Amino acid sequence: MNIEENNPRLATRDDLKRMGIKVSNTTKLRWEAQGRFPRRIRMGGTTVAWFMSEIEDWLTERDAERSRTHYADY
Repeated sequence: MNIEENNPRLATRDDLKRMGIKVSNTTKLRWEAQGRFPRRIRMGGTTVAWFMSEIEDWLTERDAERSRTHYADY
């Protein structure tokens, strides 16, 4: 069994910002509700976190999307 499966890494809001995910909490909530962003887990009170593996997968999907999307040349 993988160690990470027993002890998953978590990302806080600050971790997401350090990773370049600098959108508002409202936007993240909307994306989560639409299935466009990994769902948060409630740690207690108002503290929330995300599984790092899900965030990394989401970023990988954004990279793949970028390679498929063609933007207008300016």
